[in-house]
Amino acid sequence: MIKRLDQAMNPSTVIDYETIFLQAPVGMCISEHRVIQNANDTLAAMFGYTRAQLQGLSFLALYPTMDEFLRTGDRIIPIMNARGRYSDERIMRRANGELFWCHVTGNPMHGEEPLGAGIWTFEDVSEKRPVTADLTPREREIAALLVEGKTSKTIARQIDLSPRTVEMHRAKLMRKFAAATSSELVHKLAGVSLHRAAGAD
Repeated sequence: MIKRLDQAMNPSTVIDYETIFLQAPVGMCISEHRVIQNANDTLAAMFGYTRAQLQGLSFLALYPTMDEFLRTGDRIIPIMNARGRYSDERIMRRANGELFWCHVTGNPMHGEEPLGAGIWTFEDVSEKRPVTADLTPREREIAALLVEGKTSKTIARQIDLSPRTVEMHRAKLMRKFAAATSSELVHKLAGVSLHRAAGAD
């Protein structure tokens, strides 16, 4: 699937793109209809699988629940259609069941098929943003959108809930994270202390 290509600037030099893909410091995979066709070593280590185990595996296995897998797929399609790419930060699941925050970016190989063949990258951001509370699937979804800076009204439109329902989930998140304000909640979700965010020494 990944072939050696000659470097255009220097025909005598051959770039081994397969080795670059396999050893890239960021998790990478090629997927088709949300099924992994090929993955690199970093992605396998990140999720606790072997590369052989990932090949042919549905992205569903990387999500905490089926519901989150389906809702994320529904959210990706219109954004891919509008922008030609997709990026977010979300809570995902390792093979041992551990949940962690992950930055995910994807580009479709064919613009007319947002969830068809595509290239996806995954970056483990759990060191700066640990999962410190027991969240429901809907709370995880709303937490990820809050981290992106979205308002309750925007979130409500995006995930087809009423603004009041989103506010209820936000209030539950504030209690779980012991946040006194919405700003403090977002900082805690993002793994940034208010002291550091204010630029203090």
